[in-house]
Amino acid sequence: MLAVGKMHFEISERKMILRLFDILFILMALFLVGHFFDFDYFTIIMANFYWTVVLVLYLSLFGTIFEMYNLQVASNHFQVSRSAILTATTTVSIYLLTPFFSPELPSKRIQILLLYLVVFMSLFLWRMFYVKFLASNRFLQNALLICDQEQVEELILGLENIDPHYKIVAFVSADTVEEDTTAYHYVQQIKREALFPFVKENSISEIVIASQKTEGITPELYQQLLRLLESGSIIREYTQVYESKTQRIPVHYMSKDFYRYFPFSRSNHNKLYLLLIRFFEIGVSVVGLSLGLLFFPIIVVGNAIGNRGKLFYTQERVGKDGVVFEIYKFRTMICNAETNGAVFTTVNDSRITLFGKFLRKSRIDEFPQFINILKGDMAVIGPRPERPFFVKEIAEVMPFYETRHIIKPGLTGWAQVNYSYGDTIEDSLIKLQYDLYYIKHRSVFLDLSIAFKTITTVLFYRGQ
Repeated sequence: MLAVGKMHFEISERKMILRLFDILFILMALFLVGHFFDFDYFTIIMANFYWTVVLVLYLSLFGTIFEMYNLQVASNHFQVSRSAILTATTTVSIYLLTPFFSPELPSKRIQILLLYLVVFMSLFLWRMFYVKFLASNRFLQNALLICDQEQVEELILGLENIDPHYKIVAFVSADTVEEDTTAYHYVQQIKREALFPFVKENSISEIVIASQKTEGITPELYQQLLRLLESGSIIREYTQVYESKTQRIPVHYMSKDFYRYFPFSRSNHNKLYLLLIRFFEIGVSVVGLSLGLLFFPIIVVGNAIGNRGKLFYTQERVGKDGVVFEIYKFRTMICNAETNGAVFTTVNDSRITLFGKFLRKSRIDEFPQFINILKGDMAVIGPRPERPFFVKEIAEVMPFYETRHIIKPGLTGWAQVNYSYGDTIEDSLIKLQYDLYYIKHRSVFLDLSIAFKTITTVLFYRGQ
């Protein structure tokens, strides 16, 4: 008898559940409090559709900024508690302070405190329920891998390290000669002829084909895959699964015909999109430079005391189409920091001054780059520009690296908001995967996602 399929949630589904139930639980709590108690402000909010929508929009906006929909944060008791406090506090504060979009302040001041408590407690209790039950192993997504035997460990780690709810429970060897081995402590090896019954008996949600050799997909295995497809099983190619789970392009896995897997986003050449983005960049740059002027006296004093060198620092970087330009920054390192030649900046680099660490963490050191954006050398969002010396060095050992240069480099980017500072070739590979993902999926929605994540980086002092 075939097993009943085990319930699981995709990454997008879990994020949708979090966002939807945040809204439902808060609105339900407000309705109940307003209905059963003499709290006029709650009743007013729920009685006016427009004011309710504004509250929902604020909740969604600040929840995104404070990482309420980051699945790693949402699965951790401490981190989600911190995010719930910040989200509830900011949402309620802004809602109360924008009476043009929300009701007038309540006449009874105690209702302000009660509004905050209702929003926070309903958000907090629902998220604790999520951590305890929905983020548990009860909802693991079981998958089976078809790949070359020597790739098993690398491919499994590449997926499971990103999504803890995704579990490879077995693999089928796609080698020409199927060896009978029990040497793999990672997962169980399944014989090709046993694939169909194993999938049905073990609630396998999808089969992932990772072999680039067609010889291993024998006629017998192919027929079993067809039977599984016809019976409702999901069969996907490894690069598709990797990209959807990690939001990176697996360039280390692709061969030189990677254009089959890597169609560039039409936004890269969409004149309307590029024009709108350019207007946005000019506006952001004007605002950024204005903020920089406000901080300028503090930066001048801090540089004189902590850095004891020139305030501004210029450096050659590679831009769009491989054109080299001068990037502007506030100085964060000691003078003559590269007397022995160019080297990657490392974590806790001794060349970075104490004041320089503050500038980097807060990302204030990058304010002068708004000048580069106004000049057209850079964009607000795109791959971070690298120095010519390192571009040449990395491109020699890493395929597709110079593909980053088909668009303008950015002040912030998909790699910057998703990956910590890297000081090795391996780190550069991971950042390249993120950069290529952005180039492939570039859109207004992805740009907004990066903008929100950048705000989070600044607020939580995560600059590098």
